[in-house]
Amino acid sequence: MSPQAPKGAGQEGTGPWGCPCSALLLMVNVAGQRLWHRLPELSALPSAPGTACTLLLLFVCILAAPPWPLALSPLCNSQLPQTVGVTGHYFPSLSGCDSGFGQATARHLDIMGFRVFASVLDLQSPGAQELRQSCSSRLTLLQMDLTKTEDIQRVLQHIQAHTNSTGLWGLVNNAGFNDTIADAELSPLGKFRTCMEVNFFGSLELTKGLLPLLRSAGGRIVTVSSPAGDMPFPCLAAYGASKAALSLVMDTFRSELQPWGIKVSLILPGYYKTGKRQQLLASLPQELLQAYGEDYVEEINQQFIQFMKVAVEDLSAVVNSITEGLLAANPAVRYYPGQGLGIMYFIHRYLPYFVRDLFLKGFFINPKLPRALRREHHKDVKKA
Repeated sequence: MSPQAPKGAGQEGTGPWGCPCSALLLMVNVAGQRLWHRLPELSALPSAPGTACTLLLLFVCILAAPPWPLALSPLCNSQLPQTVGVTGHYFPSLSGCDSGFGQATARHLDIMGFRVFASVLDLQSPGAQELRQSCSSRLTLLQMDLTKTEDIQRVLQHIQAHTNSTGLWGLVNNAGFNDTIADAELSPLGKFRTCMEVNFFGSLELTKGLLPLLRSAGGRIVTVSSPAGDMPFPCLAAYGASKAALSLVMDTFRSELQPWGIKVSLILPGYYKTGKRQQLLASLPQELLQAYGEDYVEEINQQFIQFMKVAVEDLSAVVNSITEGLLAANPAVRYYPGQGLGIMYFIHRYLPYFVRDLFLKGFFINPKLPRALRREHHKDVKKA
């Protein structure tokens, strides 16, 4: 089967809403409805960032069949690279990691006829077994824990041994670990560190390790980040901070690697069902528990559960964006797969901060007042 280029290429400069003129009017109208009339469907749109879940961390290594004519359109099959590698990482302490964007992308690229290297935490996991059964012999599974340098180095050596003669065409970082939904004050410091280790440092180490091969091929880097790294979603401080760092360093790579012919793209998906969150009550210090209250934390959990019910299950939009970033002759700098992201970014960029905060709370999570503030409020009411 000959590889085929993806359809519906996104264009740099049009932003997350496609046509900037007509969509701008549409977003102003919808934003006004949601902010001022507080329509019930505000929190029912399947368009939040993919957070509070464990997404498969992967990198896609497309081995170039040199010479690769970067200036030519990928719509011609003869101009596409002949081999592809995809490597994913499943964070060991979480469930649901042998599914998601990484597995779907590996399967998609295998169907397209590329050679795929897919790394998993456990070679005997159900996700690994599913890839073995559904993919061709072109797919190779590799074991890797992204938090362990020795695992990363072993995978890098394996890829280098198989790509030295061809160069490395593509690298896709898709880090997305976050298992806690809570205010920044309530989130344990260890959660911030874990998010940075998985979502930022792991992707950075992989990218730096593969840059010599990417330079030799003039290849691609595609990184799945999140809108939570661009705007302050409530209760996502740890995740958002790690994604903000990831987006910034990849944008820096984009600028610095241009002379080498390497093109760098970011994927900022809407909200997709790929994982679960963790309860906080057992780990909260007593002082914080008294100030905020058990009902405050439980309310956040319940709101997130309700939000999960409208999350998108079809991952094809993200997979197509990743594929386009790897294969399009002129990939976009940013892709926004998912519904509703145009409204978010319009409000974030053009409306006052208080409007943005109201929108994000109404759209995602809007917790009640903490217990201590409720007591003060009752006192003020009685005095009045």
